[in-house]
Amino acid sequence: MSYQLLKEDVVFYQRFLKSAGFYTDKLDGSWGPNTDKADTAFLAEGSSIAEELGKFDARSESNIITLFPKAQTEARRFLNLCKNAGKDVRIISGTRTYAEQDVLYAQGRTANGPIVSHARGGQSNHNFGIAWDIGIFNNGTYSTNDSEYIALAKIILPQINTLEWGGNWHSLKDNPHYQLKAVSEDVAIIRGLFEKGEVFV
Repeated sequence: MSYQLLKEDVVFYQRFLKSAGFYTDKLDGSWGPNTDKADTAFLAEGSSIAEELGKFDARSESNIITLFPKAQTEARRFLNLCKNAGKDVRIISGTRTYAEQDVLYAQGRTANGPIVSHARGGQSNHNFGIAWDIGIFNNGTYSTNDSEYIALAKIILPQINTLEWGGNWHSLKDNPHYQLKAVSEDVAIIRGLFEKGEVFV
């Protein structure tokens, strides 16, 4: 999703901003001056992180800006490590609203196309600003070769110990998926904290 889509669901965005420490008002779904102030502070923090750690391709940038600042920092560290290893890696998915997640979940079930997600809205860490998916590109072509994603994880994970990798999951492995370690591995607990605007990373 894009930053503009993030802003379209105001309650969702207020939860996001509050959990990230930028918003202190009620979760009322009304875009008032306090939401605007929090939004401005969030964007300024993102710009500061980008100045410090560098900018990347347009697609990665459009997804990084949808992440919590802590996740933005680690995503940029991640991409720098990939670049230093001579890999063309891009972040192709960041935060999703619950509604966007439900659309993905419907694909291959009640909508056309192959199944691409096993999580409904509120059941994925993509819904809480702390997860991203990557694509490895070879001469501009997206790779679907699992061995490349596994090899990359072996390079990255020892150098960023704040991350969890979907390739380490016991079921439904997701090799392109990375996320910040949170206060719990239980997505329901994270969702509860997120929906109250409380800290979970």
